Amino acid sequence: MPPTPSVTSATDKTARIVSVGSGKGGVGKSVFVANLAAVLADTGQRVILVDTDLESANLHTLLGVRPPPVSLADFVAQRESELVKLVFDTHIPNLSLIAGTHAHVELPQPGKIDRARLLRVLRRLPADWVLLDLGAGARASVLDYFLTADDQILLLDAEPTSVESSYHFLRAAFYRRMKEALVSHEARDLMEVAMDRGNERGIRTPQELLKEINEIDPEEGLRFREALRKFHPRLVVNKVRTAEEIKLGFSVRSVCSKYFGIGVDYLGYVSRDPAVPHSVLKRHPVVLAEPRCDASGYLGRIAAKLKAENRGAPQAGSPGSSKQRRKSS
Repeated sequence: MPPTPSVTSATDKTARIVSVGSGKGGVGKSVFVANLAAVLADTGQRVILVDTDLESANLHTLLGVRPPPVSLADFVAQRESELVKLVFDTHIPNLSLIAGTHAHVELPQPGKIDRARLLRVLRRLPADWVLLDLGAGARASVLDYFLTADDQILLLDAEPTSVESSYHFLRAAFYRRMKEALVSHEARDLMEVAMDRGNERGIRTPQELLKEINEIDPEEGLRFREALRKFHPRLVVNKVRTAEEIKLGFSVRSVCSKYFGIGVDYLGYVSRDPAVPHSVLKRHPVVLAEPRCDASGYLGRIAAKLKAENRGAPQAGSPGSSKQRRKSS
């Protein structure tokens, strides 16, 4: 049977939005997002997963859900104006899905105006958490979804191409955020110049850019500095096999601080675990299928950290906790 629309009623409480992006494909982003959502849902939180990767939507498959009859693509194409009508229940209690199926092949992503409309509505969905699975790379639509979230998570693995593309993603996200903060045409033009790494003015770092903007307009310099202070993305290293790979998150954080002037938080890591691809084949999140495996434990720690920050107190019941172990025994 096809999934049924969720009947959860709307409330005045706004959802906390978590966006998960990656500099390149193949790092396990959708699997990570699906499992993070399942962890939160398993602790009683109302969670809505949103598959914004309309070109390669696959969250429904990972959750064992048949493609819903309507999806985010219908909102983008203006066939459905109410986003809440696209929310479908999954077989996992407290976990619902807005799929990304049925996208128009030539126009898979919403334009800037439709994107802004969508982002406004997301926070009003009837949930405690809204998790956005973003497309890979640093396109404008991906960066807008990434930057609008309360928690902006960048997933990478230890492959050199993943690390390099992660730096590119963070740099692109930074410049998009800073450009949005500036008002004057002169400052925005200077930002355009700085986005070219080989620019003739020799601007290579955010601090050098800030110095130039201050000389043009001190008020714009204050806006830039405030936007820089608030830009605080988070890192998760996936498919970790060694202690050296665990340290990768600290290395990326250090480089971002030293050379970009960007404060990045190392949220955690997830081990490479054979239980994960096995769960993908079974179309069931590993945190529920194998709650005692290593990957489930690390995913539980990340979810617990997000919940503690959201509520201001540590939370119990994540995979690997005594509560979860009793349930699975």
